[in-house]
Amino acid sequence: MRIAASKESRSGEHRVALAPDTCTKLIQTGYAVSIERGAGETAFYADEAYREAGATVEPDPAAMLGSADIVLKVNAPAVGAAGRDEIQWMRPGTFLVGSLMPLRNLEAVRALAQRRISAFSTDAIPRTTRAQPMDTLSSMANITGYKGVLLAAGELGRYFPMLMTAAGTVFPARVFVIGAAVAGLQAIATARRLGANVFATDVRPEVKEQIESLGAKYVGVELKENASAGGGYARELSEEDKARQREMLAEQCATADVVVTTALIGGVFAPKLITPAMVRRMRPGSIIVDLGADGGGNCELSRLGDSVVENGVRIIAPLNLPAAMPTHASLLFSRNLAAFIQAFTKDKTFKLDLADDIQRASIITHGGEILHAKTREALQGAGESVARS
Repeated sequence: MRIAASKESRSGEHRVALAPDTCTKLIQTGYAVSIERGAGETAFYADEAYREAGATVEPDPAAMLGSADIVLKVNAPAVGAAGRDEIQWMRPGTFLVGSLMPLRNLEAVRALAQRRISAFSTDAIPRTTRAQPMDTLSSMANITGYKGVLLAAGELGRYFPMLMTAAGTVFPARVFVIGAAVAGLQAIATARRLGANVFATDVRPEVKEQIESLGAKYVGVELKENASAGGGYARELSEEDKARQREMLAEQCATADVVVTTALIGGVFAPKLITPAMVRRMRPGSIIVDLGADGGGNCELSRLGDSVVENGVRIIAPLNLPAAMPTHASLLFSRNLAAFIQAFTKDKTFKLDLADDIQRASIITHGGEILHAKTREALQGAGESVARS
């Protein structure tokens, strides 16, 4: 079977779905591997490195994808892009594996189903011990949490650590992290390594021990309803619990030098947690880094993909932060994809097995149908909205 990886078409994307060392592993597993010429350049992987790894470097992406049995992507393929309609280049029956974010890319899902592509989305892989090596969502969230704190440190007009100097002592910055899933825990760890005094909260009380194990102080409210959705995800709070949470967030933000938000509902959409009133209570010179920007943003004043100042508070809402560290992001992402492929390879062939819990959870389209229930419901809802308008 032939595996192919092409350039990413998303604006600002610097990652590539295959790193050279991953090509070697897949070739040893029994696959032929092709990559589009120049696909790795923005991640600082030269074409020659792929050739040395045993991959074929192809100048014609349409021909390459048309001959592939498995296509690897970082993002969902663009739909109807001028001169680069990757979905139409693929043959019906081709396997597509990548972080498709189907609920954010409904048109791509529709096109994949129409083309009869068997598409797997790695962000839908269940968070189980067996699936950990394939979990691109966690790999990229780690980078997001790390890079987000570095952005804050670069913008803050004071030190993160406590320093005793000849001119006297300066006290550590106070960092408040909202959300303690993978990105949040990495943000906590990074802020602590930089010497900050870190506080953190999460609607899932079971993560209190994880927060404290990293040297941060847990703050939270007692919720009336369980907010855990399982698999490391949180569900939306009731109105009563939201009100209690808002009071706590307002108090914590008012005393913080840096607020880092990482909250996502179901790992996809960002709840609005920081209101304009909360921002107005913060000290001038404070920083908010909204790491929920890809899901719509956790702060009501965030300008997605941009940085703004409101009442002396700088609000940074970066999009696709893993692309800012493309070398390691591509390396980890490609290792996740290889783990997925290798787990279901038998006799040098990728085997479709929808009885397997990992494949069943992560397959989005197959045989002309949309199998992922939440995506199918979202598309049906979108169709009804269009019909009513």
